[in-house]
Amino acid sequence: MTTPPVTTPPAPRARHAIVTGGARGIGRAIAARLAADGLTVTILDVLAEDAAEAAQTLGGYAMGVDLANAEATATTVDAAIAARGGVDVLVNCAGIFRLTPLLEITPESWDSMLGINAKATMITMQRAAHAMIPAGSGTIINIASMAAKKGGAMEAHYAASKSAVVALTRAAALEWGEHGVRANAICPGYVLTDMGAATRSAEQVDGWTRLSPLGRLGNPDDVAALASFLASDESSYITGQALNLTGGMVMH
Repeated sequence: MTTPPVTTPPAPRARHAIVTGGARGIGRAIAARLAADGLTVTILDVLAEDAAEAAQTLGGYAMGVDLANAEATATTVDAAIAARGGVDVLVNCAGIFRLTPLLEITPESWDSMLGINAKATMITMQRAAHAMIPAGSGTIINIASMAAKKGGAMEAHYAASKSAVVALTRAAALEWGEHGVRANAICPGYVLTDMGAATRSAEQVDGWTRLSPLGRLGNPDDVAALASFLASDESSYITGQALNLTGGMVMH
């Protein structure tokens, strides 16, 4: 009697996270934290060289893409999903910020801000959902801002774009929850990053710090820690939320 050959089942695919804006700052901290959590991470960023360096450091992958280009954004997300055999976590961290008086915001500046901060977020969410829904699971984490909750002088178009991100998050939670897909937003307050060092003064930092009951400002690792929690099964009953990460500066 011939003994049938022993077959070894294929190893399960490692959980895959796509992080936009992961080349620097908050996005890089999130990418590094998710990689430390055991996920395979693909960084999408217009800063292709920085993204490649970050990906090499954390043992992940990088793809250069200008999120202002809707077609390129969709194509790149699809390629990242296909290359890794699916996507389990999408983190939208890429974004732009400009201080402009409301009376001086041009239609072009409005379109640029909303295009990258909101429209690109919608596109990446759609492309990820096309893979997550058939799989019956997935987590979307969008980085919004406390500006979405409280607005702010000189940043009307930025606040509007981040409010749109919160609205997109809630719509996704409502529409895709029955398919096992969760969506949440993180609304950071003042977060000290290396990129912002050249544009802030010690007086500004001191003033911002006094706004927090905790007496300090945030750092990228604070945001990464919350993203890690939202990406994990520990948060499996949390969806549709816009979670403040402001040191108490915003409490609603």
